Amino acid sequence: MLRLTKLTDYGILLMTHMARQQGELVSSQELAEITHVPGATVSKLLQTLMGAGLLESVRGAHGGYRLARSPERINVCEIIDCLEGRMALTECSLEDAHCEQWDVCTTGRSWRRLNQAVRDALASISLADMAREDFTPVLQLRHGIRLTEVSS
Repeated sequence: MLRLTKLTDYGILLMTHMARQQGELVSSQELAEITHVPGATVSKLLQTLMGAGLLESVRGAHGGYRLARSPERINVCEIIDCLEGRMALTECSLEDAHCEQWDVCTTGRSWRRLNQAVRDALASISLADMAREDFTPVLQLRHGIRLTEVSS
C-alpha cells in the first residue's frame, strides 16, 4: 500500500490552514491549537517547510509564519517532496536507482512513466485547491481520458 507519513499529512494540513489565512501571520501555537497537532510536531514541520522555501517567518511579538508564495503557486508534490524526500513508487523510479535486475527487467520504464504520471497529477493540485472545501480533483490522462472523483 502506498501511504504518506503522518508528518506529511500534518504538514499538508498546516499548509492548507495557512493558505486559508490569505497572507496573515499565524503562530505555531495557533496552528497547534486549530489543527490539534502537537506543538513540538508543528514547530518541527514549520522549520522543515521554511528550509524548503515554502514558508517564511516574521520574528517579534506579533510574528508568525505565512506561505512564501501564493497558494496557487505551491503544489502538493512540492510539499510531499519536502517532507518525504523525492517521491517514487518503486526503487527504479528514482533517477539514481541502481537495481540488480535492470538488465533483465521489463517493467522499469513503465514504472518510471507511471511514477511521473503520479508526480504530474500531484503537481497539478495547488495548495489553493486543497484549501477549497468544494475541491474535486480532475486528472487529465493521455488520450483525453479524465478522472474525476465523484464520491464524498
